[in-house]
Amino acid sequence: MKTFVLYLECMLTAGLITAIFLPLLRRWAGKFFLDAPGGLKKHAGKIPVLGGMGIFLGTMASLIMIRLLTAFPSGTLHNLRGIVLGGSLIFLLGLIDDARKPKGVPVGIKLGVQAAAAGALIYYGVSIHAFSSPWISWPLTFLWVVGLTNAFNLLDIMDGLCVSQALVCTLGLTVIALPSEYIYVNFAALALLGACLAFWPYNHARKKIFLGDSGATFLGFMIAALSIGTGYSETSNWGFLAPLFILAVPLFDTAFVSLARLLKGKNPLKGSNDHIALRLKKLNWKPPFILAAFATAGLFFNILAFTLTHCCIEIALALFIFSAAAMGLVTLWLLHIKIE
Repeated sequence: MKTFVLYLECMLTAGLITAIFLPLLRRWAGKFFLDAPGGLKKHAGKIPVLGGMGIFLGTMASLIMIRLLTAFPSGTLHNLRGIVLGGSLIFLLGLIDDARKPKGVPVGIKLGVQAAAAGALIYYGVSIHAFSSPWISWPLTFLWVVGLTNAFNLLDIMDGLCVSQALVCTLGLTVIALPSEYIYVNFAALALLGACLAFWPYNHARKKIFLGDSGATFLGFMIAALSIGTGYSETSNWGFLAPLFILAVPLFDTAFVSLARLLKGKNPLKGSNDHIALRLKKLNWKPPFILAAFATAGLFFNILAFTLTHCCIEIALALFIFSAAAMGLVTLWLLHIKIE
């Protein structure tokens, strides 16, 4: 019962601190971090991009408070240091990128810092443990962390889309990982969940605040790190693949956008209007319906992730075949939507 109360305090503290800081940040620092319309950005006027700062402050302050109030196991605290250090690097990189808009930080520097953040995770013992050889697990960890950090940034193409997927993924991660002994994952996931819930209204308010690159990449990094920082199942040999389902929507969105750009002979790292959300808008889908569709898909795949952690090999294979077939059909449908 005491642990449950601490979990609740962690989430509420992160939410409260985020909610307090966001309006203050908008007033005091909003003019230094603005996102102007242009290109794919159709919003009216310049909007402060300080959502990431609010979420970062709320999450980190909550974790510091919980650290002071609880006796973390030494190994757990060691792992948490890697997540805090890597998350801070990603946030600072995004903040500099936001301050330099519209030019931003060069892609090479971004990837270098993201790789360093992934390296911090590995140094502190947070990596993919499905393979015993570091020559396999470490490169996969780099790809997973850097890929998802940028996947969430790609999702930040419509109000509420990135943060709603962060809520779905973090909620699924919390439910599936909560019974485990990886206590730092539970606390960090709940802190992130609370901060995202507090930010949500500001993404839709009249005086709105954007996540910015600092927020979107911070969310992506944190969720990527937490998804490989926990054990998923002691009853199924396939439980270690649960993160693929928990993060299926961001992964699919990134894969689709990259494929669509490559089919047009474009650089997949360059911006374009090939995003799934923008294609759905071409079908006259309203933004709330698009958000609901993405969230429903995320919840569905998180249910599959939970099932995967408790099932036999036959059901696991069926889940993978079904998911691959569904994504293939959706890809073909989306590619036929005219966007130009």
